[in-house]
Amino acid sequence: MSPSTPSHITRGEQDQGFEPATSAFQFIARFTAPPQTGSQTMWTPDEIAHLCYEHYKIRLPKQGKPEPNREWTLLAAMVKIQPLADQTSNCPDKQMQVTKEVVSMGTGTKCIGQSKMRKSGDILNDSHAEVIARRSLQRYLLHQLHLAAVLKEDSIFVPGTQRGLWKLRPDLLFVFFSSHTPCGDASIIPMLASEDQPCCPVGRDWASNPSAAEASGNLDTTEDEKQCEDLDSPVTKKMRLELRTPARKVTNGVAHHRSFGSHESGLDPPSVSSSTLTSEELATAASTAPGGGKVVDVYRTGAKCVPGEAGDSGQPGAAYHRVGLLRVKPGRGDRTCSMSCSDKLARWNVLGCQGSLLMHFLEEPIYLSAVVIGKCPYSQEAMQRALIGRCQNVLALPKGFAIQELKIQQSDLLFEQSRCAVQAKRADSPGRLVPCGAAISWCAVPEQPLDVTANGFPQGTTKKGLGSLQARSRISKVELFRSFQKLLSSISEDKWPNSLRVRKLATYQEYKEAASAYQEAWSALRKQAFGSWIRNPPDYHQFE
Repeated sequence: MSPSTPSHITRGEQDQGFEPATSAFQFIARFTAPPQTGSQTMWTPDEIAHLCYEHYKIRLPKQGKPEPNREWTLLAAMVKIQPLADQTSNCPDKQMQVTKEVVSMGTGTKCIGQSKMRKSGDILNDSHAEVIARRSLQRYLLHQLHLAAVLKEDSIFVPGTQRGLWKLRPDLLFVFFSSHTPCGDASIIPMLASEDQPCCPVGRDWASNPSAAEASGNLDTTEDEKQCEDLDSPVTKKMRLELRTPARKVTNGVAHHRSFGSHESGLDPPSVSSSTLTSEELATAASTAPGGGKVVDVYRTGAKCVPGEAGDSGQPGAAYHRVGLLRVKPGRGDRTCSMSCSDKLARWNVLGCQGSLLMHFLEEPIYLSAVVIGKCPYSQEAMQRALIGRCQNVLALPKGFAIQELKIQQSDLLFEQSRCAVQAKRADSPGRLVPCGAAISWCAVPEQPLDVTANGFPQGTTKKGLGSLQARSRISKVELFRSFQKLLSSISEDKWPNSLRVRKLATYQEYKEAASAYQEAWSALRKQAFGSWIRNPPDYHQFE
């Protein structure tokens, strides 16, 4: 059966229990709300989370998943949402049916240090789940373009208005799911003195010791984490209790409890988004929760401020971090060149998820309509600030590019292999809890949809095998470039887009630079918002 074969299940059938399809996990959801009310009537955060968790359990192999009771991981996915055909939109009382399909998925917690980067493009520099899911989406998009442009088969793309260009079907949208808030700015979340934390509180040396960061994927453990792993410690008992109580949200800068089944949608944008705002000012502005709780600290990120940015204050408590800054993912002694997932998601919200190569074939970028986060420490304000607020004043973008009004919501469903969930189930397991060293990529393509890597290469790669075709991840730069070239060679030159007809191109860098509208948008974003963004030197993109 094809990976894109739908399995049609109504919401009523879903509520009564079902055997998930082993193909593509498409569900048809019935809603009484009128279609005119927009995409928020098509799905709920819990439906998105459940869909992704089921897909992870059944479609992804055991290989690459965490070792039970010893390892944890992060999960991210792209979900395609599409109304069923033959539905009339002029009847406000008509129920709307949509399919929800996971089209790409990624797991992972690690990234490589600068010294391990390769100029051949055959290593994954960043294997955080969010990045794996996005690179897997690019592979899916390339396949869909091949269906449309070469095979003339049904695809998510329809012809654009210019020669050789395509655009997303107007009735489609993509929702991004992550089991945890993205590392970096979105994970700097106020913490109340009176609250029970769903995961163990962070020590004050959290950000000064990158190896302690949950999303960094490194194996060192702080004293506070060791206390978490003590099954009789107050922290662990509190954590177990929290897993049986409603999830917490943080709104207007402070944390509070919310009941299961309720979903925040359409919250007012944050009142502060300036990169000059400090956490101390944020804590002062909202130092008392509605129930009288005081903001005493923040969840801290292991991501470090990039050179050229004002650094964190390092002061005790809620003033430790400065918010709104660009950050780089930490490494174990060897600094990385990988920007935080918060920064990358903010970039995708302006430039699209397709990247520069695919823009050669697209009339407009592929944007996310929404982001859904699983149950974890969470702040609506921090997410809005990190993903939207920092770029909201960027102007003079080329035609087709724009800052998106991204819908951001949280699910009440916990990922069963998250650090928090695994810790709570460890019982008397010996040893300490560590992040899984592998990353899994999956996408809805007919050939070899799975890719399991470790340290940036396919799992099991030896030093002797480096440089061979077998030692390349299918979502590495060089392999995605190969897929792009294969697509291009399958299309007659007279049907190529104009951007590829100007001059003869050879290297990966040349093809990227030739996507002029994308590069113009990226330049505007850097100049106006992300001037300190760390870019790989051009000699890392000279492969053919």
